[in-house]
Amino acid sequence: MNKIEFLENLRSALSGLPQDEIDERLSFYGEMIDDRIEDGLTEEGAVLQIGSVDDIVSQTVADIPLAKLVKEKVKPNRKLRAWEIVLLAVGFPIWISLLIALIAVVISIYVSLWSVIISLWAAFGSIVGGGAGAIASGVIFICTDNVIAGIAMIGAGFVLAGLSIFFFFGCKAATKGIIILTKKIAVGIKNCFIKKEEA
Repeated sequence: MNKIEFLENLRSALSGLPQDEIDERLSFYGEMIDDRIEDGLTEEGAVLQIGSVDDIVSQTVADIPLAKLVKEKVKPNRKLRAWEIVLLAVGFPIWISLLIALIAVVISIYVSLWSVIISLWAAFGSIVGGGAGAIASGVIFICTDNVIAGIAMIGAGFVLAGLSIFFFFGCKAATKGIIILTKKIAVGIKNCFIKKEEA
């Protein structure tokens, strides 16, 4: 694929985004291709090194602030008529209530997910603290001539220490999963405000 074909594919894939973002991305990738050609690559090689159009579109959507997409989406293309303004004003108590309820539900789900992650990390800390406390208690018991109880406590401490290792990797994976899910939800919300142009 040559530079012109790549930029046309990119323009088509970015349709629906604000025009200034499209122009900025086309200019950026056009210059990037030119720089690589100047460094000795062929045009096709330079395009190949940049990556796929789908990856560029995904990254672009992730980078654009949601407020900018919403502003572009809700910006009226024409002046509102009097009856539309009256309808918006009369319906305000209903649609604003529904909007607030929707926002509250989304925020509560988001906070609930993160509270689960915080709880998992707190449980991990408890297991680590319990293991360290059990080992320390076992040493104290052994020093006070209560050897059997001391060995049992140290054994329990090592079991908790071993469990904490597995728990750490579980907490880390859950946290990473929530972060990825959060990013995907954000991109999904942004995609709701991107209207593709008809071909």
